[in-house]
Amino acid sequence: MATHLYTHDIYVEHLVPEGHPERPDRLRVVAEALGDERFDRLVRIETQMADESAFLLAHPNSHVDFLREQRPQEGRIRIDPDTAMSPKTWDCMRHACGGGIAAVDAVIGKQADNAFLAARPPGHHAEKTTAMGFCFVNTAAIMARHAQQKHGLERIAIIDWDVHHGNGTQDIFFDDPSVLYASTHQMPLFPGTGAKDETGVGNIVNAPLSPGTAGDIFREAFTERVLPAVDAFKPDMIIISAGFDAHHRDPLGNINLDTTDFDWATGKLMDLASRHCDNRLVSLLEGGYDLQGLAESCATHVGRLMNG
Repeated sequence: MATHLYTHDIYVEHLVPEGHPERPDRLRVVAEALGDERFDRLVRIETQMADESAFLLAHPNSHVDFLREQRPQEGRIRIDPDTAMSPKTWDCMRHACGGGIAAVDAVIGKQADNAFLAARPPGHHAEKTTAMGFCFVNTAAIMARHAQQKHGLERIAIIDWDVHHGNGTQDIFFDDPSVLYASTHQMPLFPGTGAKDETGVGNIVNAPLSPGTAGDIFREAFTERVLPAVDAFKPDMIIISAGFDAHHRDPLGNINLDTTDFDWATGKLMDLASRHCDNRLVSLLEGGYDLQGLAESCATHVGRLMNG
């Protein structure tokens, strides 16, 4: 077995306004970073479009119908000031969802040790009924529900280290004790959620970080809040919402992590996957808007997935 990389050339066809941080070059630099000889052992798989019904694992019909109706035939339309659709956005959403589902299937079916989904648009800000923050549907949530409904897994842990709180993932699972959502994120910062007292039914664990936080404080928060919660939850699968905008170079946050911090956090979650869920771990790209920081962080993260 090996680490699987799920991606596709289509993701650069989700077009955004000039100067938008969530731009096609993000996927280009990730592909380049994962293309050198260090990653020869990666099993590279082109994503396939999921059926639209897969969106219903995490969203109601009304939300899916709204997004389908908004699809432009040409140009771009804005769902909100930050979130724009172009003609290929809908297909990119379906490809991301299909890749996430395939990654879950491969890891549970033991065709892969673990997997990374390099796709866009990201998903963790997408609430049950609201597209926002560059996100339309919540891929991580869809993956978790697929693991439960198709494969019968009972407890899924979603760990999110994006610099922005994953309000969408929290919203979808807020009242669901079968899914643990644990997040480190800068606060205050968009979207304004993620306080420690937002606990759901005991399944939400937020570890907000002050602007200017460096790696030592991030690791302390991860060690004191996130890892014990995952350990106690004893998940059947771990999903990482791997945003790399907490990197010190990133223009959208003020957290000062470097690649060694992402390497460390990846390793800690791999240890818990080994302990509790037969190594079932799948990661997917969320944020990360400085191209150099994103490329280096993705390479480090995937390198750790490959090499343990």
